[in-house]
Amino acid sequence: MTSQTTPTLTIGNYNYSSWSMRPWVALTAAGMPFHTEMVVLDSPAFAAHVPTINPAGKVPVLQDNGLAVWDTLAIIEYAYESHPAIWPADKARRARARSLCAQMHSGFTGIRNDMPMIVDAVLPGKGHTPAALTDVAAIAALWENELHTHGGPFLFGQWCAADAYFAPVVMRLTTYAPPVSPRVLAYMAAIKAHPAVAQWMERALAERIYVAKDEPYRSREQAGY
Repeated sequence: MTSQTTPTLTIGNYNYSSWSMRPWVALTAAGMPFHTEMVVLDSPAFAAHVPTINPAGKVPVLQDNGLAVWDTLAIIEYAYESHPAIWPADKARRARARSLCAQMHSGFTGIRNDMPMIVDAVLPGKGHTPAALTDVAAIAALWENELHTHGGPFLFGQWCAADAYFAPVVMRLTTYAPPVSPRVLAYMAAIKAHPAVAQWMERALAERIYVAKDEPYRSREQAGY
């Protein structure tokens, strides 16, 4: 008889790691039990530990009874097999939600590069490059379409992994405050009010760890670390 243990999700900093935020929020919202192991980004501990559990040397990584699953979408799909509420029950909505996640996964490099996720920062006007603002407009259009089609408050009506996947974008838009529509602002408020996202934000605000590589607009002193 095989003994079962609670999976462990290894993540980077709550304040900075957008890739880690997605599966952590998705699994938490779905009620999946797991332990969290946070390893500080760009630290000696990260370099020593993460490659031993993930050959790609990156976070997030889910370890479950000897199996390592890495990459945000792979972790979410693995969790879906035991927690189907992660995706919409309707096949068409599920396919559409996956399509949006895949688009976010592989694109929007402008907002990634110029508006990095820093949950505890308030930096209106920073990072407003043409590339980043083009991405903001494209993402907002995707959100508006789904919110109009499905009635909100989340992209496909009820909460699903697509909302978890765009939660780091909500963090970015909150930090850098580019102009968005009232409908987008209402969606952002709904995301931040979700218990799983609120818990992540609380941990990010309490973290107080400065990683210079992830702070292009603030020095340690400016950040108050």
